[in-house]
Amino acid sequence: MSLPDGVTRRSFDGTQSLATTGEPVYGESTSEGWRQWVPDRSKLGAMFELGVDTGLAGGETVLYLGAASGTTVSHVADFAGPTYAVEFAPRPMRDLLEVAADRDRLFPLLKDARAPETYAHVVEPVDAIIQDVATRGQADVALANRRFLTDDGRLIMAIKARSEDVTREPDAVFADVIDRLETGYEILDRQSLEPYHDDHLAVIARPR
Repeated sequence: MSLPDGVTRRSFDGTQSLATTGEPVYGESTSEGWRQWVPDRSKLGAMFELGVDTGLAGGETVLYLGAASGTTVSHVADFAGPTYAVEFAPRPMRDLLEVAADRDRLFPLLKDARAPETYAHVVEPVDAIIQDVATRGQADVALANRRFLTDDGRLIMAIKARSEDVTREPDAVFADVIDRLETGYEILDRQSLEPYHDDHLAVIARPR
């Protein structure tokens, strides 16, 4: 799997790591204008480290669901095109706004990803949806936002088993979420995000 344009590997303190250019956000190491992308802090970073084929080439228009304070979406905006960052909670949104101040391609939206009709007037058709939400009904969120995805676009999703149902085995939760996803998406790949993130499954899909 090749990395998207704008993502590379650099040496940080003698260790090779993913990197993008841009202003640092979460105390990550920097080297000659490059900032380290720490996979333990980022589901998408973990996907790249594990060789998951996300379909991202660089320069895509992106809808990012569950942007939080901007750890991962800041890297995305460093290599992608216009990046719409949806976050529901006001506190992390304040941090996200600071991240966006240094990135003219990053557009924060204080909205609920479960209600895409509230931001449909803002978001243009996108090449990729990156989803990292901590809620029940994660498949429903992906299905509701499918309206924004181009016909040949990609859903890049991190399923959080413990957010979906803490009482059940993760594999059973993953199976149920994927069954629901398949009502609107064709699953292209799935892979555990261990050892970087326990009880998380990466899913790559395209719209049916």
